[in-house]
Amino acid sequence: MLYNVQSRKLLMKTLKILTAFLILTVLSFTGVVSIAKAKEQDDKGPLTKITFIHYKRDKNQAKPGGGIKPGSITCYGYLAKGAKWKTAENFLVNSTSSNLDQNEVLQSMNAGITEWEKYGGSGIFGDGSLDNNVTYDETTYDGENTVSFGNYSQPDVIAVTNVWGYFGGAPQTRELIEWDMLFNTQFNWGDATTAGNSVMDLQNIATHELGHSAGMNDLYTTSCNLETMYGYSLEGETSKRDLNAGDIKGIQGLYQ
Repeated sequence: MLYNVQSRKLLMKTLKILTAFLILTVLSFTGVVSIAKAKEQDDKGPLTKITFIHYKRDKNQAKPGGGIKPGSITCYGYLAKGAKWKTAENFLVNSTSSNLDQNEVLQSMNAGITEWEKYGGSGIFGDGSLDNNVTYDETTYDGENTVSFGNYSQPDVIAVTNVWGYFGGAPQTRELIEWDMLFNTQFNWGDATTAGNSVMDLQNIATHELGHSAGMNDLYTTSCNLETMYGYSLEGETSKRDLNAGDIKGIQGLYQ
């Protein structure tokens, strides 16, 4: 009888020690995981700006047409793999220097957004609103996404978009946090479906620039000249209004 009591006490003591050990092991593992997750969140690199300059195509560059054979080349690229919007952010539009109706400008922006979100999913972009106090600033991160019109000193530049974000570290930690867009008033802006080659089509260029805002890179391979993200345009062009196969595959790969 004494042996059974002592054995039971020893068993209970052993179970308590094992339980305490298991608890400490779980807590230690949880702590390691928490530290690893915190490190992962910090390991996304510094806040960085990427600038995209959209040039007018000259006569020696490839004209839209021809396309590519399926699977022959990848006609899309990213600012950085995984770098995208984690939350939809609103944007502000100042159209005072465009010589266009302000609602026409906003409609062109919204049309471009609709095209990207049709394939990438809703929620990439927030809502746009008019604000005549917005100015283009390519040097400062201020937490606002903006659209402006103004003179850009470099010749043959149609538009410029700056995208701020975290582009380093593991792809799952990367994210976009601001974009600022400028349409160059050295060009006449309008609707090329009615005005033809006399204007640079706003919706056409806006859709291209919004691709950068969503996380898409420029394309300069002539075989990809049917894509919205092809890096050259001309007056009268409207082909960039509609995403092509590479654009669609790219935005789906980033957001879906």
